[in-house]
Amino acid sequence: MPRQYDLNLLYTLQALLEESSVSGAARRLRLSSATVSRTLARIRTTFRDPILVPSGRKMVLTPRALELQPFLQDVLATTRSMAQQQALPELATMAPSLTIRAADAVMAIFAAPILNALRRDCPGCHLRFAPEADGDETEALRKGEVDLYIGATRELQAEIRRQTLFSTRVVGLARSDHPVFDAPITPKTLTQYDHIAVSRRGRRQGPIDVVLEEQFGLLRNVALVVPTYFSALDGLPYSDMILSLPDIFISRQRPIDKQFRAFVFPFELEPVTIFHAWHPRYEADPLRRWLRQTVGEVIRGYVFEDGQAS
Repeated sequence: MPRQYDLNLLYTLQALLEESSVSGAARRLRLSSATVSRTLARIRTTFRDPILVPSGRKMVLTPRALELQPFLQDVLATTRSMAQQQALPELATMAPSLTIRAADAVMAIFAAPILNALRRDCPGCHLRFAPEADGDETEALRKGEVDLYIGATRELQAEIRRQTLFSTRVVGLARSDHPVFDAPITPKTLTQYDHIAVSRRGRRQGPIDVVLEEQFGLLRNVALVVPTYFSALDGLPYSDMILSLPDIFISRQRPIDKQFRAFVFPFELEPVTIFHAWHPRYEADPLRRWLRQTVGEVIRGYVFEDGQAS
């Protein structure tokens, strides 16, 4: 069977070779002399050599120890280099193609600011925003098809790294002359009108339906399910339907024009937490690390500059 070696022995061995003293190595390593003495015993067993022997009032290196010294320096230098964070390449000379998968609300608000920020460091970069698809985000991140995911899905596998960017609340939106505004909005009046749901997976029910049923015993009729907020907005002015959407979409993407009117739901809803996520395989990759850092700075700065998100 191959022997197993403890890398920590090499660091102690380096100190012993350079100090030629157990007490000197102990001070350097901030360990007790007894600990270094025990480690020296293990080193002697591992290398089948005394390494450090008495000579009068001092200790001297054996020929085997002198032979090991230059090799040891190379091994430890390589080990430290491997452990250090990779340096960021010269971005100004690169033309990387980077892919972010996000919902249309995120793309509409942040695509241009993110690209502008990336191109300040890397003028030749190309940014592709891919829409959320019916496929598995985890698998896309695993395969490297997507460099970064931005969204709120709860279906990512545990291995995926994620970092919160901001939270946004869900509000209602209807045409400005909608009859729902003729009286105070209540849970019951909400269920008297048809609703539009935005779901790329075609789901008709969500947190609003859970609250209505559990707290008020009410059901709403989701008459229309569309995959994007833009497609929902297109038909909203011409119907009595009500749309629920993140407030950041209407406060940041474009001010609501006169044909729309927003309102706060008459019950508590959990905020929607938006995060960015990546596969641990690319945790230390300098280019993707720069992408994550830039995206985080842009989004947090953009969202919080007026204190509009929590």
